[in-house]
Amino acid sequence: MGTYPTRRPTDAEYSEAADRIPTELSSMPWIDIHNHAHTLSWNDREKFSLSGCESMVMMAAAYYWTPYKPVEADDIRYLWDDALNRLSPIRQSHLIDAKIGVGVHTGARVDNYEELLAVLPEYCALDEVAAVGEIGITESQHVAGWSLEEQKEVTRRQLEVAADHDLPAILHTPADLRDVEFPDRVRGDVPGYELELALQQEPVLTAENPKREAVEIDIELKDEAGLPDDRMVLSHADKKIAPYVLENTDCYLSFTVSYPWLLGVSPHHVAEVVAEYGPDRILVETDSAGVLRSDVFAFKRTILEMYRMGLDVETIRQVVYENPKRILA
Repeated sequence: MGTYPTRRPTDAEYSEAADRIPTELSSMPWIDIHNHAHTLSWNDREKFSLSGCESMVMMAAAYYWTPYKPVEADDIRYLWDDALNRLSPIRQSHLIDAKIGVGVHTGARVDNYEELLAVLPEYCALDEVAAVGEIGITESQHVAGWSLEEQKEVTRRQLEVAADHDLPAILHTPADLRDVEFPDRVRGDVPGYELELALQQEPVLTAENPKREAVEIDIELKDEAGLPDDRMVLSHADKKIAPYVLENTDCYLSFTVSYPWLLGVSPHHVAEVVAEYGPDRILVETDSAGVLRSDVFAFKRTILEMYRMGLDVETIRQVVYENPKRILA
């Protein structure tokens, strides 16, 4: 430590020399394996580039963007086609290796879904399609309910398509909102989410922990479909579900970090799980979408916070870059 030409001693003169901060943190690339960036504004998509995003997978279908309920097969097909149409301009404008995920989301009943399953293999053969998703068992549906048995059928068959095309499957898991406290409001259910919760249907999952129940069913369906564990990504992870997944399966677990106000997942939660279980099967995602208040920069903040929590640079790089790169290779 040098001598400072100050009239009074500085804090540094009382302290031990600070550790060198790795410059790699500021330039570390990252891959967002689950978002809906095609529904964001141009400015929001630019934030991905500015904060180091190299690649992303945009989930092309979700029930809340369809104009009618129940959802028709043509509504979902339109969403797939719209995302494909927007892909090239997004790549060129933001210099990101963007691809899409296609699938039948079970957040609302989809009529005539057989029509979608019939053409899904053709979409999965496209170079632009990097994953089947997001799919998976959902606790309850918006406006139009879907029985658990039908959800199992449509999910299993999509997992079969993923296995046939050696594509990863991105599985939505229900949010565990039991410990989330929202302010009392006269109007509006969830602050920051453009979803009318009064239209949610009765839940089809009855266990005390619906996320755990959904994950267990998804894993059973994966086995039935013949999809290897390392081709399944369980999204919207939290610390409660991490032990079950990481101790009993070889699936990947992806933490959504861009809206902690809803899911309760912060960067330090990710760091704690990585510190306990290692980085081999852990991912980070934004799930940023145009229907809820989310923060694209949360991914970069998570990189920095994991370092502050004591993880080394190579461990962080594996979580945010090497793991998703391996899955999408």
